[in-house]
Amino acid sequence: MKMDQLNNFLNMNKHYFLSILMFCAVQVNAQILTHVEPANWWVGMEHHEVQILLHGNNIANFQVQVSGLPITGVMKTENPNYLFVTVETKDKVAGTYPIKLIDKKKEITHFDFKLEERMSNSAQRESYTSADVIYLIMPDRFANANEGLDKHPDTKEVSDRSNPGGRHGGDIMGIIQHLNYIKELGATTIWTTPMLEDNEETYSYHGYAQSDLYKIDPRYGTNSWYKEMVLEAHRQGLKVIKDEVPNHWSSKHWMIKDLPTQDWIHQFPSFTRSSYRTSTQMDPYASQKDKGASEDGWFDTTMPDMNQSNPLLLTYLIQNTIWWIEYAQLDGLRVDTYSYNDKEAISVWTKAITDEYPRLNIMGEVWMHNQAQMSYWQKDSPIGAIDSYNSYLPTVMDFTMHDAFMQAFNETKQNWDKGMVRFYDNIANDYLYQDPSNLLVFFENHDTQRFNEYCPNIADYKLALTLISTTRGIPQIYYGSEIGMKGSKDVGDADIRRDFPGGWAADRHTAFCSSEDSKCHAYQTGRTADEEAYFQFTKSLLNWRKTNKIIHEGKLMQFVPENNVYVYARYKEPNGMYDMPGKQVVLVIINNSTQDETIRWERFQEMIQGKEIGVDVLTNQTVNFDLKTAVIPAKTAYILELK
Repeated sequence: MKMDQLNNFLNMNKHYFLSILMFCAVQVNAQILTHVEPANWWVGMEHHEVQILLHGNNIANFQVQVSGLPITGVMKTENPNYLFVTVETKDKVAGTYPIKLIDKKKEITHFDFKLEERMSNSAQRESYTSADVIYLIMPDRFANANEGLDKHPDTKEVSDRSNPGGRHGGDIMGIIQHLNYIKELGATTIWTTPMLEDNEETYSYHGYAQSDLYKIDPRYGTNSWYKEMVLEAHRQGLKVIKDEVPNHWSSKHWMIKDLPTQDWIHQFPSFTRSSYRTSTQMDPYASQKDKGASEDGWFDTTMPDMNQSNPLLLTYLIQNTIWWIEYAQLDGLRVDTYSYNDKEAISVWTKAITDEYPRLNIMGEVWMHNQAQMSYWQKDSPIGAIDSYNSYLPTVMDFTMHDAFMQAFNETKQNWDKGMVRFYDNIANDYLYQDPSNLLVFFENHDTQRFNEYCPNIADYKLALTLISTTRGIPQIYYGSEIGMKGSKDVGDADIRRDFPGGWAADRHTAFCSSEDSKCHAYQTGRTADEEAYFQFTKSLLNWRKTNKIIHEGKLMQFVPENNVYVYARYKEPNGMYDMPGKQVVLVIINNSTQDETIRWERFQEMIQGKEIGVDVLTNQTVNFDLKTAVIPAKTAYILELK
C-alpha cells in the first residue's frame, strides 16, 4: 500500500482506531485500579472531607496526585492493594478532578473523580413522620416486570419460583409499575428491604448479605433505575426509605475477599455466631466477654461482622450512606440490627447522617422485648442518659407493641393482663421514651409471623389496622397484608415472604386490581371477594388517615380497658387550652370481645364534654352521647369524629 493510500485509510478509520486505543487504555486502567469508592461527591456538603478508597494490585507502591483538590491525608494499610486518599472539597465547584497514580514521575493511570451539583434544598429534605403510613416491600417477591434480569452474568443465583427460598425475580420496574397501587391504597411511604447486590450462591433474595455497597443488584436493575424508582415515587407523592445494613456484609463482598486490614471484620479461630443478647449493650453489670459475644459475633455464616471501631471502615460506611441519600434523593432510612452494631460507632454514624440531613428520619431495628431497653437506643433517651450514651437515632421500632399484637387478638377474655390491656400497658410505659410519636408501630414485618395467619378472620385485621392507624407513632404495614395474605414462620421464612399475586406474567390471578377493573388484567382474574374486603377496608382507613392532622399531631388519652374493650382519644387543643369546647377529638373504640359489650359514655366525659354526637369515619354511623350507654358489637372498632 502506498503512503497516500495508507494515510487515506487511517483517516477514514481514525475513529475506529481511537476507540481501540481507548478500550486498551481502559483495560490497562482496569487492571491497575479495580475499585474507586466513592466515585463522585457533591459540592456544598457538610461532609466535605472525602475519603476515597482506591483498590488495585499493589497500588500502595505508587504516589497519588489529585488535580484541583487538596489531599489532606493518604493512608496505606498492611494490604498493598489499598490506598485511602482524603481530599478537601469545601468551596470547590462542580467539575472533574483527576486522581493520578504516579510511578517515578510517570503517570501509570488516572480516574476522573467528579464533584457534582446538589439538588436544591437537599440538606433540608422532608422525611417520613407520624403523618405517614409505611408500606414494606420485599422486592424479589413483589412484581417481576423484566424477566430478562432473572438470570444475570454478574450474579450466581438465578430465579426459580419453584424454590421457596430462592430468587423469584421481582425487580425495580415491577415496583415502578405498581406505585399507583400503593398510592391508591393510601400508604405514603415505601420501605424496601435491601436492594444492593447480594451475590451469595443461595438464599440471596432477602438482600441482607450485601456484596457491593455501591451497586444495585443487577437482578433488580441498575443504580439509575433505582434512582428513577425514587423519582417516580416522588412524582406520585410517595416517599422512599432505604434499608441500611452497617453491621454485616456478605462473605462474597470483594473487600471481604481482599481485606483492607485484618481488623476490618471481627475474626475468630473458628466460626463464632453472635449470641444475639443485645441487652448486654446497656447492662451495667455485663461481662465484657458477654458483651463482645453479642456485638462482635457474626450474624450468620455468610454475614461477617464488621468492625466499625476501625476508623477507615466507619468513614466508609458513613460516606456510603450519604452517597445513596444524595444520589437517589432518598427520604429516609431504616437500619437493620441496629443494636448489634458497635455501640459508640453506630452513634457516630447516625449523628454524621443527621448532621448532613437534620430533618431526615432514621428508624432502627431494636428487636427487644423490654421498653426500657428499647428506649435506650432512641435519640436523647432518658434511659441512655444514665451512662451518658446517645445513639442520635430518631425512631425505634415498637417491638413490645408487636408482642401484644401476637397475643391480644386471640385472647377474648381480658383478665388482669391479657387482651386489650396489653396495649394499654404498653402505651402506659411511654414515659420511658424521649419521643413516643417517633415509634414505628406494626403488627407484622418480613421477619415475623403473618398477622392474617394467626388471626385469620378479617374482623381481627380490622381491629389491628385500626389500632396502628390511630395510636401514637408511625404505622407500617407489610405487602400483602391488605389483601389478607397469610404465611407461617413455622413453615419457614419463605412462607411469610410469598409472591404478591399478579406480579408475574404467568400469574392468572392478580390482587393488584379489582375484579371489576378489566383494564388492569387482560388474561387475569382480579381480587377475590375476600381480598377485596381486606383491600377496601385498608384503602378507606389509610386514605382517611392521610389528611387527618389530629391523628398525625394530636395528643393521646387512653382509658383502662374493660371487658376487652379498649377506648382512647386523639385530640388537639385550640390555643393550648384543654377544656375549651373547640378542641378536636377522635374517639377510638375497639371491642376485642367475642360478644357485644355495653359502654357508658359518662366514663369518657373528659373527652366528649361539649360534644353531642360521634360519626364513625368508615361507616358514617352516628352515635348520640345524650344516650347514657352504647352497645359495641363483638370484634368491632369505631373511629368516631366528635361533633
